[in-house]
This record gives sequence, C-alpha cells and structure tokens, in this order.
Amino acid sequence: MSSRQQEKERRRQERLAAEQAAASAASRRRRMQFAFGGLLAILLVAGLAVVLGVAGGDDSGGDGKPVDPDSANTVPIPEQQIGDLQEAAKAAGCKLASPPIEGATHEPDKDFKASDYKTNPPTSGNHNPIWYEDGIYAPGDTPELGMLVHTLEHGRINVQYKPGTPERTVSQLESVLAEFEGYHMLLYENTTGMKAQVAATTWGQSLTCPKMDDKVFDALRTFTREYVDTGPEQVP
Repeated sequence: MSSRQQEKERRRQERLAAEQAAASAASRRRRMQFAFGGLLAILLVAGLAVVLGVAGGDDSGGDGKPVDPDSANTVPIPEQQIGDLQEAAKAAGCKLASPPIEGATHEPDKDFKASDYKTNPPTSGNHNPIWYEDGIYAPGDTPELGMLVHTLEHGRINVQYKPGTPERTVSQLESVLAEFEGYHMLLYENTTGMKAQVAATTWGQSLTCPKMDDKVFDALRTFTREYVDTGPEQVP
C-alpha cells in the first residue's frame, strides 16, 4: 500500500473513531435526560398527590374521581330543536343571568361555603387553587366548593342537579355531556342548596331551570356552545 493510501486510510479510521465517540457521548446524554425526566415526573406526581390529598382528603365526602362521559350510563334524549340560547332558555322556562364578577383570588386554607358567594350556584369569586377534573361525579364526590368555582375560571361548563333528582334524569344529563364528548364539562349533584332543579354555570354566566323536561336539553346544549372556554384563564 502506498504512503498516500495509508494516509487516506489513517484519516478514515480517525474520522470513524471520532464519529463513534460523538455518538457514544450523545447516547449518554440522552440516557441522562431520560433518567432525569423520569425522576422529575415521579417527583411532580408525588407532589401533586400530596397537594390533592391536602386539598380534598379522604374524609371530605368523596374521592373526587370523575367518570368519563364516554363510559357513563347514558340514555336517549330528544334531538335538538332550538339552536338559539335565548329562545331555548325561554322555551324551557330557564333563567339566564350574567352576575358581576365577585373576585378571583386563590385561598388555599379556606373552606368555601355557599354563603361566601352572592349567587347560587356560584358563577365567580375567590376559590381554592386546586380544581376538579372534567367528567361526571357521583353524589358526594365534589365536597370542595372552592374547587368547583375554580373550574369556572378555566372556561368549564358545570352542569349540576338538585339532590334527590331521579336516576333516569341524571342519566339523561350524562347523555348531554356525552354529546359534547365531555369537553371541558363537569356534571355533579349540587352542593349549595340551589332552588333550581338543574343549572349550568361558567365564569360570570348561569342558566337555572326550575323544572326538568325535554326542553331543558336544548337550553343546556346552547349554553354550553355559547360559553365553553370563555373563562379568563385557559388550560388544556
């Protein structure tokens, strides 16, 4: 082999060695990143569990774990007849209101009661820094009113029914959420002693219905379309 060929081969071997060393270093960096990311995720989950445990607690009236609307026990409901919110609310005998905003301060140590708010059910006001997840809640699983109010600030639609509501009616309300695939919606038993049979709320807006009939479904549908994701803060 000529000296020229030997030099060419030597340079090729050096280049290969450098490439292998760089690849090995990159692999080590990726492994360290994965390991650090996994540790960080574990710490974040653990920290969140502690916060939620403090906020809700095992003796607070429920575990606050929602059911996905897609897996709920839904029943058929009438198809939509009215697409205008004002008309739908009027036909159902429901009241639309836009109460003044009462505040938006986080108060982690306060046990919020219905008396802390000027509207029933609440549509704004100071609240807990933690909020409930989207979904369908069993009666007794939403004991923290301050966490419910916080969901409104993030553009959620809260559909709630009076205690003692027939099971079939609750299943029909679950069907309403299923129509929207539960997108940014919660359904639960009211905790504030509201006069309405069924209500829907979001930040600064409410729909209250004194009775439940087939016309209420259109009122709930149009209210949801009008106001979902209209809160002052947005989260996924």
